[in-house]
Amino acid sequence: VQLQASGGGLAQAGGYLRLSCVASGRTFSSYGMGWFRQVPGQEREFVAAINWSGTSTLYADSVKGRFTISRDNAKNTVYLQMNSLKPEDTAVYYCAASKIYSGNYLLHRVNYENWGQGTLVTVSS
Repeated sequence: VQLQASGGGLAQAGGYLRLSCVASGRTFSSYGMGWFRQVPGQEREFVAAINWSGTSTLYADSVKGRFTISRDNAKNTVYLQMNSLKPEDTAVYYCAASKIYSGNYLLHRVNYENWGQGTLVTVSS
């Protein structure tokens, strides 16, 4: 599966953005999906994940209560709604697909086989 992320940009602290990730292929609904982010010089970190059916989600503590991950399997798309943005949310955000379609394995980037190209989110204070 190939992934194309979009929706990044500049937002003010307290504002919001919605990221989208469109997947190619007919098997999107069989993949667990995740969002990760990376700041230059730092490791790529987990942000959120969703299981194949959209019935189970996982979040990093740093975004819990502010970000929401969702998916529309009919549109082959996963979303990340980011509210109450903080300057520390500034990063390149990547979507990723895992053949492990559910469970805590989705917390770990090594379990993702396919990655999008990244979209930059900048939050000003």
